[in-house]
Amino acid sequence: MPVYLGVDLSGPRRASAYAVLDEGLACETGHFTGDGELLRIVEEAGPAVVAVDAPLTVPVEGYMRPCDRAMARLGLKPLPPMMGGMRVITLRGARLREALESAGYRVIEVYPGGAQDLLGIPRKRKGIDALRRGLESLGVSLPARRLDGDELDAVTAAYTGYAYTRGWYFSVRGEGCEVYFPLPPRGA
Repeated sequence: MPVYLGVDLSGPRRASAYAVLDEGLACETGHFTGDGELLRIVEEAGPAVVAVDAPLTVPVEGYMRPCDRAMARLGLKPLPPMMGGMRVITLRGARLREALESAGYRVIEVYPGGAQDLLGIPRKRKGIDALRRGLESLGVSLPARRLDGDELDAVTAAYTGYAYTRGWYFSVRGEGCEVYFPLPPRGA
């Protein structure tokens, strides 16, 4: 049965979150620190797609890529990939994308905050319980334990990967970058 892996990537000194979503939308989540640990998680899961919440390409010039500017025009408010702490995450994301694709995995860039806006569910800053209920309203079955906001963003990333494999998505692209978003569920 195919699975979809979502990653909420942080800088190397802070734990990142991951989520593995199956065909029935049952989800398991956790945290990792090193890139090697993520590569082992991906290898064990064998996902159809790895959906990463981080810029996976570096701007040719300046702080933003064309797809970031396009997302901003849509009101999605992405963080500039090369400003402040995002620079470290962007460089890490680009390295991980290369390593995962070299190992044969399909990797897509996603933006859970924007996806949550488009799906009409609250972002984590509105409350973790509200975001959890929003994800459950999509049919996602979450672990019974309390999840943190990064895990819930990783779940949103995995859900985007699930939607991507079904063709229920749209993307925002520009030269050298493309970011994927799930379409609202049919009938919603």
